[in-house]
Amino acid sequence: MATFYNQATLSYNDTVTNSNIVTGELVEVLTATKTAITETYTQGETVTYVVSIVNTGSTAITGVTVTDDLGAYPFGTGTLTPLTYIEGTARLFVNGAVQPAPTVVAGQPLVISGFTIPAGGNALVVYQTRVNNFAPLGIEGEITNTATITAAGITNPVTAQETIAADTLANLTITKSLSPEVVTENGELTYTFVIQNTGNTPVTVADDAVVTDIFDPVLDPITVTFNGVTWSEPVNYTYDETTGTFATVAGQITVPAATYSQDPTTGVWIIEPGVSVLRVTGTV
Repeated sequence: MATFYNQATLSYNDTVTNSNIVTGELVEVLTATKTAITETYTQGETVTYVVSIVNTGSTAITGVTVTDDLGAYPFGTGTLTPLTYIEGTARLFVNGAVQPAPTVVAGQPLVISGFTIPAGGNALVVYQTRVNNFAPLGIEGEITNTATITAAGITNPVTAQETIAADTLANLTITKSLSPEVVTENGELTYTFVIQNTGNTPVTVADDAVVTDIFDPVLDPITVTFNGVTWSEPVNYTYDETTGTFATVAGQITVPAATYSQDPTTGVWIIEPGVSVLRVTGTV
């Protein structure tokens, strides 16, 4: 509901007089809400949005258009858009019944148009987006996007906004390398395990991370280092010289969080993974 005011002016014989001010209430017949199916995001993830539009009026609303800014935010002298519409995903429901696909212009912004909401009825517009390289990934990262609804006979556009936050998690990968690749019997070789964390949360002792392996051929004896510090058995790891079964003790593996920076020219977010290195050296 919006309040409006109006006053008339009467001019005569170089004299001006004003009327009283009248006050009225303009009742808006369209309301809208916007909801993301998931409250958090990671880079490359699919986010589904639902825009719910209700017509409380006594006549149908035609020519309805939903314009979504896809989370656009200013950067330098331009604008970056952290969400990309996934082609072909827009769906329209009116009073709960599926409708023919609406008209979609998959740009920046996204425009979905060409439908009617009956008197006392409602519409749901559902579509999917993908989180792209312009989305902030740090602990305080978030995407706020706004859907603006316009229609024939509607004086003021209706807006609905939703905010989702960057997921707070660790995201680990591990790679294993061997040096040298060719070793003689009774020779020495080293297995190197590089653990990378592209998430915004570090892996701590409380996470109980464990690395296990079965060395074949069996190594005996072995020395173990983690981030350059020599480990001892059984405080940091366990090893069976008969079977070659190796395991770190739960909580000994820690990995720092990734760091993030935004390219000053392109605006793309760059991920610098947190890294920890485990090395096992032994005699074949």
